[in-house]
Amino acid sequence: MYNRKGFTLIELLVVIAIIALLMAILMPALNRVKLQAKTIACRANLKQWTVFFSMYTQDHDGKFQAGVGEGHVNHWMYALKDYYHDDPAIRCCPTALKPVQDRNGQLTGQFNVFSAWGVFIGEAGYGEDGCWGSYGINGWVENPPPSNTTVYEGFETNNNWRTPNVKGAGYVPLFMDALRFNVWPLPADTPPQTEDAAWESNEHTRRICIDRHNGFINMAFLDWSVRNAGLKELWTLRWHKTYNRAGPWTTAGGVMPTDWPQWMRKFKDY
Repeated sequence: MYNRKGFTLIELLVVIAIIALLMAILMPALNRVKLQAKTIACRANLKQWTVFFSMYTQDHDGKFQAGVGEGHVNHWMYALKDYYHDDPAIRCCPTALKPVQDRNGQLTGQFNVFSAWGVFIGEAGYGEDGCWGSYGINGWVENPPPSNTTVYEGFETNNNWRTPNVKGAGYVPLFMDALRFNVWPLPADTPPQTEDAAWESNEHTRRICIDRHNGFINMAFLDWSVRNAGLKELWTLRWHKTYNRAGPWTTAGGVMPTDWPQWMRKFKDY
């Protein structure tokens, strides 16, 4: 007889199996906590952006930036540089940090809902590092000059809000998770047929109908509030002055649960 001073192979295998089982149980919960932390950080970013936009409008006669002009200089990324100090981190949702192309215009991977737009190089106002991000502005809030009766892709500017001082500002989107730096949603825009098809057409609601936060995107509103917005809810918000909030993709407009693409049917109806 002698005293055993180690583990047998069987005992080691049992311990390893128990550890593996515990990891398999805990990993999904840890991933959920990690994603929740990124969601909270994203809302914190957007809250900071409401401060930047508020400061900008206070300094510019209560109006937003023009959003049009040569070389993007009047778009929010450059117009608000003095307020956010050109920090690329705050231009990005923590779930979407990697731009879809590099500084040479080469694709960095497959474009999906967790991609950042950019990198823009050589545009007026952008330095050697370029510009990228994964948030976008509601183009209908901007303040183009009277000579610009239409903007990108022919959107008419007579419906623009131009200022945060409007009735029902808490229902007017300002800034949000997006696949482009600006969007002009319309009531008749159709949802993307698959999760990764948000960029396939010029229907701008698709570019924010992205499942970054478990069926929601994070959004700032004209009253400077920040909350999550359901993907189907996007069609019910006050995007511009005459936007039909009971359009064909709303419950009030008669949409049926089976009308939505398969990947969206599990989400809450509005």
